[in-house]
Amino acid sequence: MNYKKLGGILGKIMILEGVLMMLPLIVALIYKEGLAHILSFAVPISMLACIGALLQIPKPKREALYQKEAFALVAAVWIVMAVFGALPFVINKDIPNYIDAFFEIMSGFTTTGASILPDVTALAHSSLFWRSFSHWIGGMGILVFILIFIPESNDGSSMHLLRAESPGPQVGKIASKMKVTARILYLIYLGLTVLQVIILMLDEPIPGYENEQFFFSLLTAFGSAGTGGFGFLSGSMEMMNPFSQYVIAIFLLLFGVNFALYYLILMGKIKQVFKSGELRLYFAILASAVGIVFVSLITKFQQFPQSYTTEEAFRHSLFQVASITTTTGFTTTDFAAWPMIAIAVLAALMIIGAMAGSTAGGIKVSRLAISAKGIYVNLRKLINPRYVPKAKFEGKLLEEKTINGVLGFITFYFFILIGSVFLLSLDPINGTQIVVVSDAYRDGYTVTHGFFTNISASLACISNIGPGFEAVGPYANFAGYNGFSKLLLSFVMLIGRLEIFPIFVLFSPRTWKRS
Repeated sequence: MNYKKLGGILGKIMILEGVLMMLPLIVALIYKEGLAHILSFAVPISMLACIGALLQIPKPKREALYQKEAFALVAAVWIVMAVFGALPFVINKDIPNYIDAFFEIMSGFTTTGASILPDVTALAHSSLFWRSFSHWIGGMGILVFILIFIPESNDGSSMHLLRAESPGPQVGKIASKMKVTARILYLIYLGLTVLQVIILMLDEPIPGYENEQFFFSLLTAFGSAGTGGFGFLSGSMEMMNPFSQYVIAIFLLLFGVNFALYYLILMGKIKQVFKSGELRLYFAILASAVGIVFVSLITKFQQFPQSYTTEEAFRHSLFQVASITTTTGFTTTDFAAWPMIAIAVLAALMIIGAMAGSTAGGIKVSRLAISAKGIYVNLRKLINPRYVPKAKFEGKLLEEKTINGVLGFITFYFFILIGSVFLLSLDPINGTQIVVVSDAYRDGYTVTHGFFTNISASLACISNIGPGFEAVGPYANFAGYNGFSKLLLSFVMLIGRLEIFPIFVLFSPRTWKRS
């Protein structure tokens, strides 16, 4: 194990996190939040700078990173980022309990959006900024950002890092050099973020928050770009005007697209974009889901205390399908009170997610397609042992190892989901009654924190979605779980964001044995 090389890169990451923390520090100064909030960022920045500099001192004898080292490094980096990223909330007492703060920032970095906060409006501007900015940092990946600056290697180290952190079954360069690839990805990411802020600024301000329009637009864009979903007002995006809700939904769908396709668009290769089988399947799933949810709301809306007009039903259908498919978790209404068919569709979308190579979580559309083709191939082999597989994906023949890898990932995904549900059922909160107040039920309705709550909480965390159903629904939170459950769900979020294998590598004893 190349400890000195790993320590050097980890030190660079810590220094970078300190630099990024300067932005919420500036926000605290702008809004004159007082010494406690200024120190809450100044102290961690100093700690990160000192420790990061010390880790740079030892010089490695070997520059190359093997695949297991890259996977372990990526997992370690995300944990260290969360350990220090939680400190501002504790120091300024916006979230005084460290485990709660760790859960909150891990939810931010992993772009999950699950929260323990009963009243997010009580947070200072700097804390709100840091929560949402963590989505933007984690959306594309902190190691991808570092690849822009570290020297290009010929030993495959950069590719190992990218493969460990980037979502999806297939990772490759979109340019001749990895550094150029990382720059292109981040320029596209930044460009879409800036564009969304500009368009949101064209809308009328939220009544009562006229002076906050730019700040709210920035936080919304951070959450949309990273497909994270931390809200900053009661009811998430419920108070936003219809224009902004449509804009957010459209940008969520755009951030759920493989960023390599945007590069093809920039290069003028439009035909190649429309040849993408995953893109066509992605929009087919979206259209079907919106249609089913919309029809269910139109035909059964009379059952709700608050009915929807046709336009509202379509807008909420589009927004929630876009938010859940891209595993963002923004909400405009209490979808937990929708008809069961609509809830079933949303639950299925939680598992599927968006496209590989996007900032979204979930299993990914590409894995869904590859697994379906793999099952078909295996069935054909059972019927005819002489059958030669000819399954294709994105115009290329699928190798058996690719199919097996995807099926293995899906198996691990559900094993972790089941294990998480089992451990959450040990929490003393199970069986208690919780009152949920939402837009549809202003007087509140009672739900039992039980088995379905634990399933949806685990699913929401491993797919990096945020809100679930019942006691962890869109108008509830995760505060009721005890410390162990919150730490468990924090690591489930990380496992989902890094797509399982880097975490297993990090905690495997064989990784750290001398070879």
